[in-house]
Amino acid sequence: MVPLVNPQVPMTPAEPGPRAADRRSRPLRADARRNRERVLEAAELVLASEGMSVPIDEVARRAGVGVGTVYRQFPTKEALFEAILLRRLERLLEEARSRGAAADPGEAFFGFLEHLVEVATSKRDLADALSRAGIDIEASVSSVIQELAGALEELLGRAQRSGAVRDDVGTPELFGLVAGTCMAADRRFPAACTPQRMLGIVFDGLRPAGRRDGG
Repeated sequence: MVPLVNPQVPMTPAEPGPRAADRRSRPLRADARRNRERVLEAAELVLASEGMSVPIDEVARRAGVGVGTVYRQFPTKEALFEAILLRRLERLLEEARSRGAAADPGEAFFGFLEHLVEVATSKRDLADALSRAGIDIEASVSSVIQELAGALEELLGRAQRSGAVRDDVGTPELFGLVAGTCMAADRRFPAACTPQRMLGIVFDGLRPAGRRDGG
């Protein structure tokens, strides 16, 4: 996997800045907020196409802003990628909450788990690279992770009350099952052993005995 830090690119400006997680509760001016969103959108696209070694200059060019604007928002490349990770988690949180009022609690629950695994298996590179760079991922995103766990617990409770999920399952087991599915997918087992195939088996195990195989 491509390393996060490119030794050819200067990483640290003169003044240190706040971590991405600290910025979550700080309101920004409208122009600063727009610039921040442009930088994050560009960084996600560049990251997907060119990997972790992409220079900050290229992110700034794609975003249509100056390099100084990027550094004012994200003083290091790690801070920028950390903010992307936080943004992805916030999107997952929004998705979980949006499914909380769905007419079919079982479909909402299983649909969100499927979405969660899809995101986690397709974008693990960022979290892995941040961990190798010495950033404490859990500390950086602990607040939104807790909110996500709460939203998942609400989806689970609704699904259980509707009879779609067995009563003896809790969120710790869910996170373990999701993590196990993602880890297995990352190890590149035979082609037939896809995350979707594994999730189907997991879902059968989560359903009450009389409702397995989607029944």
